[in-house]
Amino acid sequence: MLRLKNLTIAVANKVIIKNLNLKLEKNKVYVLMGPNGSGKSTLALSLMGHPLYQVRSGKMILEKQNITEMEPDKRANAGIFLSFQSPLSLSGINIFSLLRTAVSGKKDPLALREEIEKTAKLLKIKDELLERSFNEGASGGEKKKLELLQASVLNPKLIMFDEIDTGVDVDALKTIAQFMEKNKKGKTYLIITHYNRILKYVRPDAVLIMVNGKIVKKGDYRLAEEVEKNGYQNL
Repeated sequence: MLRLKNLTIAVANKVIIKNLNLKLEKNKVYVLMGPNGSGKSTLALSLMGHPLYQVRSGKMILEKQNITEMEPDKRANAGIFLSFQSPLSLSGINIFSLLRTAVSGKKDPLALREEIEKTAKLLKIKDELLERSFNEGASGGEKKKLELLQASVLNPKLIMFDEIDTGVDVDALKTIAQFMEKNKKGKTYLIITHYNRILKYVRPDAVLIMVNGKIVKKGDYRLAEEVEKNGYQNL
């Protein structure tokens, strides 16, 4: 699905990711953990093509296609989606308008509305949130559910969840995680998190530990439990 070859990323001339080699396979769930400032979000934003993150060297290959210099919109069309850590609000634009623009020419507007409403019910999103300006007045958990709704409708190949469990209560987390688990077939998940609690519902195929821009350890779900218990310094 995705292969990173000797990838080095810099922000404002400061190197954050250093010669990273990583392979993410289809139909698998990966969890990326690490201390603050280790490069986790930098990696996600770089994969999405954020212009502030400069590729100094290396390649990003998505299903044999080199996306290293590809624009963000083309990466999205190629099948990459990033669920933001802190989703923004859009005044005057609701979720229907947003997704209608995103899938223009690909889905019938009426069928799209039905799909959005059906998915919203599965995620337990209130009807009023679908009609009001996007994310305005929404709680942290509601914003994260709306991110997941977008991912479901857009149906990407690679979905990166940057702290999908932050600011989310227990009930919302369970709903989000169960939806993720039921809809992971044919996709690759990269879940960036500081906590082990989402892994009670979404079992990862691999847990990756990033420190100072490098993957320093890889294991199964038990590695996440070890980190939560003992921290990163004792790995």
